Amino acid sequence: MSVLGDHSHGSHGHHTHHHGHMLSSGLLTASEKQAAAVQLTFAMIALSLLALGIGWRWLAPDEEGISQLLLAVASLIVAVPVVRSGWHSLRHPSLHGITDQLIALAMLAAWATGDLLTAALLPIIMIFGHVLEERSVIGSKEAMEALARLTRSHARLVTPEGGTREVDNAALKRGDLVEVRAGDRIPADGRVRTGEASLDTAPITGESVPLEVSAGMDVFGGAINLDGRLEIEVTRTGGDSTLGRVIALMQRAENSKPPITRLLERYAQQYLGFVLTMAAIAWFLTYNDQVMLAILVAACPCALVLSAPATAIAGIAVAARHGILIRSSAFLEELADLRSLIIDKTGTVTFGRLRLQEVVLTGNEDREGVLALAASLGAASSHPVSRALASLVAHEAYYPLTNVREIQGLGVIANGAAGEVALGRPELFGRMSVAVPSIPLHDGPLAGLSIEGDFVAWLLLSDTVKPEAAGALMDLRALGLNRQLLLTGDRPSVAYALAEEIGINDVVAQALPADKLNRVMSETKSGFRPLVVGDGINDSLALKAGAVGIAMGAGGADIALASSDIILIGSDLRRLGTCIRLSRLCRQTLKANVTIGLGWTVAIVALAGFGFLGTAGAVVAAILHNFSTLLVLANAGRLMRYDEPLAA
Repeated sequence: MSVLGDHSHGSHGHHTHHHGHMLSSGLLTASEKQAAAVQLTFAMIALSLLALGIGWRWLAPDEEGISQLLLAVASLIVAVPVVRSGWHSLRHPSLHGITDQLIALAMLAAWATGDLLTAALLPIIMIFGHVLEERSVIGSKEAMEALARLTRSHARLVTPEGGTREVDNAALKRGDLVEVRAGDRIPADGRVRTGEASLDTAPITGESVPLEVSAGMDVFGGAINLDGRLEIEVTRTGGDSTLGRVIALMQRAENSKPPITRLLERYAQQYLGFVLTMAAIAWFLTYNDQVMLAILVAACPCALVLSAPATAIAGIAVAARHGILIRSSAFLEELADLRSLIIDKTGTVTFGRLRLQEVVLTGNEDREGVLALAASLGAASSHPVSRALASLVAHEAYYPLTNVREIQGLGVIANGAAGEVALGRPELFGRMSVAVPSIPLHDGPLAGLSIEGDFVAWLLLSDTVKPEAAGALMDLRALGLNRQLLLTGDRPSVAYALAEEIGINDVVAQALPADKLNRVMSETKSGFRPLVVGDGINDSLALKAGAVGIAMGAGGADIALASSDIILIGSDLRRLGTCIRLSRLCRQTLKANVTIGLGWTVAIVALAGFGFLGTAGAVVAAILHNFSTLLVLANAGRLMRYDEPLAA
């Protein structure tokens, strides 16, 4: 049904499919919308002339010439887009092009046999059918347009003088400071400088529970501030922002061809030859023009051609609504067949950030004083342990320190109000001749604190397991991914303790990126199709090697986007189960659509060939053909209602 195509840019390569099917071209450009409106106007004018011609034939049967002239003008008006599309499809062969060629041939054949009524009606029915088709994939284009609208908003830019002025968020640059009040949308990706608030991140991550943010936390552009006032330093804008990447990935995924579409394209020309042969045989056997025209129209494979892209686009749009970005519709299909899981630890099953687990006091200092002093010393170093400790208290609560010096790899020493203070590894205190009590048994990193030669506390840190991890992995086992492997560069003791906590039996610890790659490849050679889940940086090789690679968080490094097939924006592991379920639902929908498309086309061709469509066979075939296309689109549109809210 691509007689409406705007073909002026069909030669741009595989990313630009036939724009007659708006389904295959992503968000419509202004020129495409204008072209569609012009062609619809042509169809309306032609329909008016057609009605006038039929009315004239009925009211003044003696003046047949005027009626024929009106019908001829009507058919010429709609012939322009039809012939143009047919000619374009000859120069740039595609699946949609078969429809263009068959409709053009049917119209020319109707002209040749003097059937001007059919010559005008066929393209008009197809054009109106296309308009219905464009309207019927409910929600998929709207979902993407809604996302695109999130990138366009205003921002309150904080000026150097301390005031604010309203600017378009497109004008923001990295390092700008913006004020976000309650009810405002966050204008760009950034880091909270001051303030606390609850954010509604559902438009980006699909997470229904508000996210509590405070100073030092990263936030996504597009999230809505529900309460409180925030000052945010902009870190990424425009196409580099999480939302910009979401939209770019969705459009790229929408333009990718599902495997079944590539299969159909391979046999497109053979199909065209087969249809022409059938039409010719039918004409020689019956000498009935309507039977021949009906077969040409009935064999247009629109419903079959649309079955895969319509399903894929609906699936991709639903996935995006759940905070799942799919790079290509092929991966949406691959997910349904996966039977094993290889998952990274740090940043994937855990948060990947050190947090204070316990304070073991060994002196007379109170806990709050110890935390404030540890944070003050930690702020002087860029070591991960120091950075974690520096965030224990607000910046305003830091103790004033002088003569701060960092001993590389050991810790920090400084002078405070109580004398010399130190924070660091046990070896640091040995060098300072400070008596160290017995070191607590602890798998993660730890730091000691001393004041004026007296050891006062141990600070035990650990990476925190995501609360949803165990449930998410159990969900995947229920979906058939029973073979699960935890792959980590961490120490065996840490890895095995974590594996037991989340319910995984198979563990590989102290694995380098190359070891991870080899393990994924050996899994594939063993006949398993592994789903590889990682944080996209040190796991990039493994992500690329898996049957499907899922990276956690689009806010991460560019390599996460480059190496993974799917990205979970909110990094919530429960969305892995959503991916699998959605993929299997898409496959069921696709099978139903292919059955409808193929079965209906065969049925109409059979009815046309045996003359059951009557004296206006071609017109009836065109109407039935449009109905089958709408059935396929309505079935794909049902996917848009799929929802899987996450519990708190």
